[in-house]
Amino acid sequence: MPFPFSPTSQPLQSSGRRTSFVFTNSSIKNQNHNELHPVKLPVFAIESLTTVQKQLHTLNCHSLCSNFIDKQNGFIVKEEQESLDFKENPHGLQVQKFLDAIKDKIGIFGSIKRDGRNLTVSDFNDLLMALVTENEIEIALKLYSEMSSHGLAPDSWTFSIMLRCYCKKNNLVEAGKVLNGMVEKGFSPNVATFTIFIKSLCTSGRLQKAFEVLQVMDRVGCKPSIQTYNCLMKGLCYVGRVEEAYEMLMNMKKDFMKPDIYSYTIVMDGFCKVGRSNEAVELLNEAMEMGLKPNVVSFNTLFNGYCKEGRPLEGFGVLKLMKERNCVPDNISYSTLLHGLLKWGETRAAFRTFKEMVDLGIEVDGRMMKALLRGLCIESWEDQDLSENAYQVFEKMNFNMDRGSYSMLIRALCVGDKTNKALICLQHMVRMGHVPRMVTFNNVIQAFCQQGKVDDALLVVILMNEHGKIPSRTSYNILINKLNQKKRCSGAGLVYGAAMKQGVLSHRVPYELVGIDSN
Repeated sequence: MPFPFSPTSQPLQSSGRRTSFVFTNSSIKNQNHNELHPVKLPVFAIESLTTVQKQLHTLNCHSLCSNFIDKQNGFIVKEEQESLDFKENPHGLQVQKFLDAIKDKIGIFGSIKRDGRNLTVSDFNDLLMALVTENEIEIALKLYSEMSSHGLAPDSWTFSIMLRCYCKKNNLVEAGKVLNGMVEKGFSPNVATFTIFIKSLCTSGRLQKAFEVLQVMDRVGCKPSIQTYNCLMKGLCYVGRVEEAYEMLMNMKKDFMKPDIYSYTIVMDGFCKVGRSNEAVELLNEAMEMGLKPNVVSFNTLFNGYCKEGRPLEGFGVLKLMKERNCVPDNISYSTLLHGLLKWGETRAAFRTFKEMVDLGIEVDGRMMKALLRGLCIESWEDQDLSENAYQVFEKMNFNMDRGSYSMLIRALCVGDKTNKALICLQHMVRMGHVPRMVTFNNVIQAFCQQGKVDDALLVVILMNEHGKIPSRTSYNILINKLNQKKRCSGAGLVYGAAMKQGVLSHRVPYELVGIDSN
């Protein structure tokens, strides 16, 4: 009997029609209580692997699988909180030694001995779960293939572990075969096992197959959980079928299954991705009216939606609501808002957001700082006060910019009469290995001369010479003209002579050369 995901099967039909995947009540054993076993370190591993004996003894149940807890010297299963994301995090060093020992003993894999005692299915399951948890997929598959050689047959928990294994490997055809094998052996998969498979199908974009599995759940009498529906709604939103996801959310309420905040967040995100942020806001309000507490992910979906729709300023309203709801914005919240403001040209608002991020100690992406710097520089040509804001961004960038960004900032500072800061930027630009263009040098020279700081302007010329840059005719014209105005004829003469030596013929000449009385 083929599983609905297998290549030979046909799509499931609606209830009452013949399907390629049929279960009868007589063929199903209610063995959910046998499907989940507590994970404990196998005794045979501890006794046979003497080199890691101490480390193995320290491995408790929780370190191998976070789905289990120790209670009253025994183990109970936290079925409702079973992980669907495979993110269990055992004690790395100890488990690695354990796995190394497994590879050494099992790895080609020889035989496993337990001092003459029979090896149990539970021992195998514990090893399999540890291997899958640590992403040792190939070793787990090898161990599973040798199970029959030890006279053991897989039980319901074995099948469930192997389904996880194939899902992690993204081999969903084999995962389907495992699920089908469970049923053929008379085991009834529980809701967590079904949900793991459905989630993997949805993540891979195989939505039709995921709904076929949902129908199978109905046929075997396994009621989907909220997590099951969340996976399906996320899959629908992923392929743009947001209306169907919304309808599923509403049907959950009709079936007296209260959606959680993740249910609402998934559909909100779907609406935001198709430019329907207003409807996402309505869902958020509905969730809060039901007593659900939105998390930072819920609010972040709105930042994305407003950014996509060109309404980034509305993100400030989201920030305000988050603070009112005691939900602390995270790096994603601020970064998404800042990105939207920059994308749609809201430079001043972007700078305010940048300042708030800095004050809160939130790291700002280098590319966004670069975009903000450029935006402030461009606007500073009309509003000179913004040049100071641009310099503040520059300081936070640790001078890590390209030549174009340096040039824009130097020009903005010169226009804003912040010549000393312009000179600092010019010096750092050279130190960072960027050779300024002639127009950049001339901007600084011109700015100093306009402020009457001719000596500082001469320092710029010296800096040019030190780095093999010959000042242009414009550079010398600016200097000689200003020295003439300040009646520093000897200085003008020296500059003019330097220009002649470098082969530059200045249009401006010292007054004394044309017979003008400097007095």
